Amino acid sequence: MDLFLQGSSLLFNIPNFLYMNLGLLLGVIFGAIPGLTVILCIVLFLPFTYSLQAVESFMFLLGIYCAGSYGGSISAILIKTPRTPHAAATMLDGNPLSKRGQSMKALNLALNASTFGGIFSALVLLFFAPQVAKFAQMMGTPEYFLICAFGLTIIAGVSGNNIIKGVITGSFGLFLATIGIDAMSGGTRFIFNNINLYSGIALVISLIGLFALSEVLAKSEKAEKKNKVDTSLLKKENSKLTKEEKKRIRKPMLLSAIIGVIIGIIPGTGASMASFFSYDRAKKMSKYPQEFGNGSIEGISACETANNAVTGATLIPLLTMGIPGDGSVAIMLGALMINGLTPGPNLFVENGPIMYAIMIGLIFVNLFMFLQGKFLTKWFAKIISVPVEVLTPIIVMFCFAGAFSVNSSLFDIAVTLVFAVIAYIINKLGFSTIPVLLGLVLGALTEENFRRSLVLSGGKWSIFISSPICIVFLSFIIITVFLIVKSQFKDDNKGEKNEQK
Repeated sequence: MDLFLQGSSLLFNIPNFLYMNLGLLLGVIFGAIPGLTVILCIVLFLPFTYSLQAVESFMFLLGIYCAGSYGGSISAILIKTPRTPHAAATMLDGNPLSKRGQSMKALNLALNASTFGGIFSALVLLFFAPQVAKFAQMMGTPEYFLICAFGLTIIAGVSGNNIIKGVITGSFGLFLATIGIDAMSGGTRFIFNNINLYSGIALVISLIGLFALSEVLAKSEKAEKKNKVDTSLLKKENSKLTKEEKKRIRKPMLLSAIIGVIIGIIPGTGASMASFFSYDRAKKMSKYPQEFGNGSIEGISACETANNAVTGATLIPLLTMGIPGDGSVAIMLGALMINGLTPGPNLFVENGPIMYAIMIGLIFVNLFMFLQGKFLTKWFAKIISVPVEVLTPIIVMFCFAGAFSVNSSLFDIAVTLVFAVIAYIINKLGFSTIPVLLGLVLGALTEENFRRSLVLSGGKWSIFISSPICIVFLSFIIITVFLIVKSQFKDDNKGEKNEQK
């Protein structure tokens, strides 16, 4: 209770709520406009958080993260263009409902469901994360290494259809994490007598190149079609749900919130899995399954509740054990480190008030998202029509300004350009850049805990099976790798059969 009160006192000041609402606004814009992504938004504005306090910066980033999930539903409903993978499930019923002249009803339903899912997961985070942190305090260096190793298995979940390509790009990220001064020996590695590389490659610089500038290069190849939405029609539409409709969506929303939280806690799963799984569950338990795919309010509410319920749940493994659940959360891991907050169980011991301020703040992030959605929905709909060619020069300007602001160095801008070209080539060859990010973020932690464990044991590998927690996480790793290989083997067999047909 003391930490709760201290966290509340840290949270309740005007700058926190201003940055929170600014983040929400940017998150909706980047989530709604075709051609932009939430990861791109977080990367672009991460340098902006350097001058902010820890709570202020996290409120800003959480605003972008949560609102991005809702923002993706706007383009999915109005123009059948989901900007996030999980919004594809919302599109199945949102767009047909919009075509029937009920766009405002679909948008409000998505907003209400997103808010409910977000608040539900925020409450789970608030009451569950401290308990997980207490358990994690029993862990030592070998346990931390195995947790990091388990976190690296997320690479398989974000590698697309080809796990080998994911392992290659993930290994590249691990290599990048070794550049600079060795934390254990004090020697230098892979710096090629360049003084600028002594401190390694700054996370923000690599992120701007990998995700922001590379997107600009990719978009420059093709002309995006212009999307137009007649917002004058939205004013005339009736957006209210009937009593019967409100009754119908209660069970799907509650079930989807639980599904979203469970899936969100498991690293490497993500909102898209939660959305489609919840959609399938809602259809099977519905009295009106024939409506699904034709504008079902249950389908929309299930998808949007689930994908926002993931947001708070993904922070549980991040804050308690330092395991990022997806790309966006991995960037937030970097934001924690920038603010001098090392993820893990000690985070709640050493920075308890800040952690409680963040967890309580997530509830208010979702409440303000609801208020912004209620009053600004018509304006958000207009945003979809903004041409990408207008936004591209602005994005490039922010990229270079952000890269330069890290160390006020032109060398960093050059490194950003190198990463942009690498990411562009990687994407062209069918590789994903997210494994590079995960390798870069988790690499240093994994290596340090691995080497420290061997030093403590005198080089004996038996230290990694020296406690029940080690055995549990080692089992998780083995089971996960087995399931990944089995899944890949099945996919390869299906591909061969399809080719034979």
